[in-house]
Amino acid sequence: MKAIWYTRQGAAHDVLQFGEQPEPHAATGEVRIRLQASGVNPADIYRRAGPNFQMDGPLIIPNSDGAGVVDEVGNGAPQELKGKRVWLYNGQRNGRVFGTAAQYIALNADLVRELPRNAGFAEGACLGIPAMTAHVAVARGGDLKGRNVFISGGAGAVGNYAIQWAKRFGACVITTVSSDEKAAHAKAAGANMTLNYKSADVAAAIREFTGGKGLAHVVDLDFGANIGLLVPLMAAGGTLAYFATKGNLAPVFPADDFMRRNLTLSGIVLNGVPLAQRHRAQDDITQWLKDGGMQHTISSVHPLAKTAEAHDAVQAGTKRGTVVVDCTL
Repeated sequence: MKAIWYTRQGAAHDVLQFGEQPEPHAATGEVRIRLQASGVNPADIYRRAGPNFQMDGPLIIPNSDGAGVVDEVGNGAPQELKGKRVWLYNGQRNGRVFGTAAQYIALNADLVRELPRNAGFAEGACLGIPAMTAHVAVARGGDLKGRNVFISGGAGAVGNYAIQWAKRFGACVITTVSSDEKAAHAKAAGANMTLNYKSADVAAAIREFTGGKGLAHVVDLDFGANIGLLVPLMAAGGTLAYFATKGNLAPVFPADDFMRRNLTLSGIVLNGVPLAQRHRAQDDITQWLKDGGMQHTISSVHPLAKTAEAHDAVQAGTKRGTVVVDCTL
């Protein structure tokens, strides 16, 4: 099969190779998927680039997310998946070294869910890390109906899905963006209020919008940088969930204020999230796909042979939505 792989870490154009690799086959409990699209996430970039991640094996096919058609079902896996359009996550994760930057992948059937006909394969490749992380992060807030939720980075891949989940769960959503274009994108996802963090007094605007009641829940993409802003804005008994913290890896933690507000904090790395929460995310995503109305943002599409360009597009930090690799080209 055609595939992309690397045998050492480094810059995309230096280490990613394109050529032939053996086709995988479905083992017990697994299905094999003829991949149509592969999603590229920041975590895929970090794993390829190093140095904070070790090589999981001598040869790695990158990328965790993807979509395609099941063409082989192993013993013990649901036989009804044969021929189904599906989306998947955790392709190159949890010790697995062969991800979705290839024509085929074989993996545990539990990581696979049906992709309804009203969603394309490129959209299916957006779902894994972004939509599931967003679901988990929003769901950590509990019952959000009629409550104020703040989501940082509402134009980003995770943030935009998080806005949609929060609205689906009945919340009133405030989000931050960096431009008018991104504000429009966040509003299209359902945000009730958008704030340009480069020019607005975010804290003052949130206090006014919530009438001083504070935030019931926060979904944050840079906890280390934002903790000083967020804690004073929280309502008593509120919750905060964060999925990244690049701005400050060792922030000063306002322990007393946090304690007196009886707040709850949780960090999220999808492949380590409890299985029941991941199952709920998979099932809720698939149901919403069937219902229709979930919005997906594809930043760019690249042929399989040009996966290095797709990795560069993510690493540049200027994308909006998910960068997708077309596994058929």
